[in-house]
Amino acid sequence: MAGIRRFNTVGSWQHATTRCAGYLRRWLAAAVLLLPALACVPAVHAGTQPEYTWHNVAIGGGGFVTGLVFHPQQAGLQYARTDIGGAYRWDATQQRWQPLLDWMGAEDQGRFGVESMAVDPTDPNRLYLAVGTYLHARGSNGAILRSHDQGRSFQRTELPFELGGNELGRANGERLAVDPNDGKVLLFGTRANGVWRSGDAGASWSELSAFPAIAKSPAATAEGWNGAQAIGVVFIEFEPESKGDTGASRTLYAGVSTQQASLYRSDDAGSSWQVVPGQPTGLRPNHMVRDSLGRWLLSYGDAPGPNTMNNGALWRYDPRDGSWADITPVAQSTDLEGDGFGWGAVAVDPQDPLRIVASTFNRFAPHDDIFRSIDGGRSWTALSTRADFDHSYAPWTEEARPHWIGVLALDPHDPGHLQFVTGYGIWDTRDLRAFDEGKRLRWRFPLVGFEETVPLALVSPPQGAHLISGLGDIDGFVHDDLDLPQRRFAGVRFSNTESLAYAGQAPQLMVRTGYFHHRPEGAVRAAWSNDGGYNWTPFASEPADGEGAGRITVAADGKRVIWQTRNGGHWLSADFGGRWQAVQGLPKNAVVEADRHEAAVYYGFDPASGALYVSGDGGVAFQQAEAGTGAVGDWYRAEIRPNPWRAGEAWVAAGWRGLLHWSPGRLQRVQGLDTVFSVGLGKPAKDGDAPVLFVFGEMAGKRGLYRSDNGGRRWRRIDNDAQRFAGVIRHVTGDARIPGRVYFGTEGRGIWYGEPQ
Repeated sequence: MAGIRRFNTVGSWQHATTRCAGYLRRWLAAAVLLLPALACVPAVHAGTQPEYTWHNVAIGGGGFVTGLVFHPQQAGLQYARTDIGGAYRWDATQQRWQPLLDWMGAEDQGRFGVESMAVDPTDPNRLYLAVGTYLHARGSNGAILRSHDQGRSFQRTELPFELGGNELGRANGERLAVDPNDGKVLLFGTRANGVWRSGDAGASWSELSAFPAIAKSPAATAEGWNGAQAIGVVFIEFEPESKGDTGASRTLYAGVSTQQASLYRSDDAGSSWQVVPGQPTGLRPNHMVRDSLGRWLLSYGDAPGPNTMNNGALWRYDPRDGSWADITPVAQSTDLEGDGFGWGAVAVDPQDPLRIVASTFNRFAPHDDIFRSIDGGRSWTALSTRADFDHSYAPWTEEARPHWIGVLALDPHDPGHLQFVTGYGIWDTRDLRAFDEGKRLRWRFPLVGFEETVPLALVSPPQGAHLISGLGDIDGFVHDDLDLPQRRFAGVRFSNTESLAYAGQAPQLMVRTGYFHHRPEGAVRAAWSNDGGYNWTPFASEPADGEGAGRITVAADGKRVIWQTRNGGHWLSADFGGRWQAVQGLPKNAVVEADRHEAAVYYGFDPASGALYVSGDGGVAFQQAEAGTGAVGDWYRAEIRPNPWRAGEAWVAAGWRGLLHWSPGRLQRVQGLDTVFSVGLGKPAKDGDAPVLFVFGEMAGKRGLYRSDNGGRRWRRIDNDAQRFAGVIRHVTGDARIPGRVYFGTEGRGIWYGEPQ
């Protein structure tokens, strides 16, 4: 108990420890009593599905949009692709985005990122998506999805290689293209496997073996965080005025991401290819667009983006005479940081070849910008000189600067309508022609229905807002209204909020940990709030080891925190980081949570060994229970959920070891569940009853979101096959005040909440 007396600001912990001594002895013996029963509990099959309605918690965008395509024939028909959050179609009638890939299940994990997309210029109903997210050894092979009804349903063709929807060069493109003269013909430029062709509207594919080998060479790679990444062929274009005897286009172009000769042309429908003469070298192309005179405009950077780009240019190629013209809008000297910038995208008015837009890329000072020319590139004006941004839909965007402008889209049906992407969404204006006349343009953020965040932490406290979230890249929110975007946390701004907790008996007191993409010198990566999460104050210091972030929990009375730092140990503080002491008795990988009622009690679970731990002295030291579950694996992100309405009770999501119910004198595997990935506790319909259990896991081989109202004796599935989010549901959280409501996070499709009808 000497360690406890060091924290004289906490209060009478000696009394609390004495009261918990017998209580602790019952906990430590619990596992021995009932562990053999774990294998003997009979399974319960899922019951009839209840009716739930599901909605995104509105944030508005929040992730990198990597492609935009307007259909050239049908006004108002547009598609967007993302790096990790699927694809969308714009619904002009409802003025909102409709997600197209939420139906993808666990079998498609690793395919929720969209590498490229294409429409058939002659058929507004046909859409093609190349899906596949990562190139690493554990990545899934890609697939081509084809739709004849604007993405309402799809057929698929599996590919024998991986795609990189979330890799370097992901905003380049488009790699996938449909022949405007023959909609059955498609070409697909890959990262490491050359150019592939389909002659049956995407049902089958074969490689064009004559394509130059440079597309598969080290020259077409770029250095990423984990070594060289294949970039390969980044765009394909058909010359629409080259229709041959077969009806298909004869002349094709392909751009390879290399600083050597990068633009290739075929005049025999892909049977042979030649370098386009006179082209610039030393830079990599990322986009190529055709003007109404048949000339091609290309944007270049020295790297494929988005992480770096320190040089670039804009060129126009005229195939009628083979000439190339440098029409770069501004010089590298306009970069005030002195490290250079690239050109991320270019677009041209389909009816007027003189009207062009081009975007800088990674010009952080003064800022990235879009430049406009109305004289064919002889002179340029920055759109920022007369622009206003409307943040009313998503107030949090007031603090976000447009960056990663890797895609520009001009509406072929409205010459004043321009969109650009950024690392957190899409900005839209219909005032481009007014700008040309000397007026100001207004940018809107039209992201209703478009949710691309990655939630990292969710809590539903018994007071204040019903939901507080921690997110990747855009920090976190107090959601006073689930259906309208809110402002972000105030006071401390992390890039990621990675852990959140509230004090069970003082729920306005909250703590969180975070991560900075670019950490300010001396910045502490934990903060506390005493007003339910609206305003935050940084901790005084960090523990002696680790890299911030990690997980944090706070005692029921709000007076002590235990912070398990990333790659560090467990540390205890009674004054928000004024002083730290190492927690005793816990292995490094153990997950820790505080009891919601007893301020002296904390629970621990080590997935590496399956051991259970309890502290009854305010977290100073933990003791191991006499038995545990058996190892789950140190890779598994285990969860402990203490009962918000009763002391001395917790549930543990233990992967393939199932769901464990843990209380003094009792440890039991909850029946019916084969595997548990996440568990949440919700308010019961009747006070005093067991909390409603929500579990994302597997039952009788079926993965889904399950609910039990009687402590796990019976389960029913509450999600549906139309919303499976590539099999990734995390941070399941029951509402603490509304019976039946549940929240969960996805990987790229934001936060969702469901309510029984």
